[in-house]
Amino acid sequence: MKTYSYLYDSLCTRESIEFAYKKARKDKASKQSVMEFDASLKENLEQLHKELNEMIYEPKPLKRLVVRDPKTRTIHASYFRDRIVHHLVVNTLEPIFEKIFIYDSCASRKNKGAHLAISRLEQFMRKISQNGRAVRGEGRSKNNVQGYILKADIRKYFDNVNHKVLINIIKRKVKDGKIIWLIRKILNNFNTPVTGQGMPLGNYTSQFFANVYLNELDYFVKHELKAKYYIRYVDDFVILHRSKKRLEYFKKRITEFLKGIKLELHPDKSNIIPLRNGLTFLGYKVFYHHKLLIKRNIHSMMRKIRFYKEGSISFEEIYESFQGWEAYAKWSNSYKLRNKVKRQIVEILWNKI
Repeated sequence: MKTYSYLYDSLCTRESIEFAYKKARKDKASKQSVMEFDASLKENLEQLHKELNEMIYEPKPLKRLVVRDPKTRTIHASYFRDRIVHHLVVNTLEPIFEKIFIYDSCASRKNKGAHLAISRLEQFMRKISQNGRAVRGEGRSKNNVQGYILKADIRKYFDNVNHKVLINIIKRKVKDGKIIWLIRKILNNFNTPVTGQGMPLGNYTSQFFANVYLNELDYFVKHELKAKYYIRYVDDFVILHRSKKRLEYFKKRITEFLKGIKLELHPDKSNIIPLRNGLTFLGYKVFYHHKLLIKRNIHSMMRKIRFYKEGSISFEEIYESFQGWEAYAKWSNSYKLRNKVKRQIVEILWNKI
């Protein structure tokens, strides 16, 4: 296995810090924390360069935010100077680990994302069902198409990431104690009930480390279990197979494997589903021959339209929400629905004029 040493010195150069600063600042120049940093840009970058080179860098405490859209989540936001450091770490490690990530790990990676995951799921569904030709009983019916899907979720994944396990995974590729020191600084900056456990939702490094950690599961599923049709998006994953018994065996083996990396499957969200029932995944209800938006996604958009009419949100907010929603909805079979929502947005626009 190829390993990498002497990475920290290149991470700490002024050129690397400036590049990380530009990436962290992208599309966020109008935010208060960025403007405050920019007010003394040269001095702030130089101070960060000094702290990193002398290994006296200390991240500031995270800011806690509660987001409801519609699910309640706790997000921990880092100060802008610390986000620059996060980009430095990911810029350094990503080229190393990207080479060993499997193709169907779809979250938080260049040229991947939710739409690729859905596209791959549709491909796998068609292969398992032989484009709908593999059916039960006599005759061809979309309602009788054969095949099963193990849809699973890691229980409280970000809360349960074990720092020691993560560091040991990284150490197999990275033989640089200074980089490990900096990673520990970032991980330990998150106060959790259990020392040495958990990563904050909202940190750029958390997204990357989430893939590094579960790459262990990816390799187990692909190389040990020999599962051909497997997709993972953060802590949600699916495996498709013609045999339900085979998926039951996979689930049992995965449950045992996860214990070794201090994780477990969510007992209520890890089930084997007949392919003919379709699968709810990443905001869509996916069947082998078509896909629909899930009801929660539709209700969310309709709720925002109602909020606008009640005066709770601005026109700019409702229009921005609609643009994002439509960009997502157009990937589904939702022509009539999109036109219905679009008519309401046009009506709002005319009333504003």
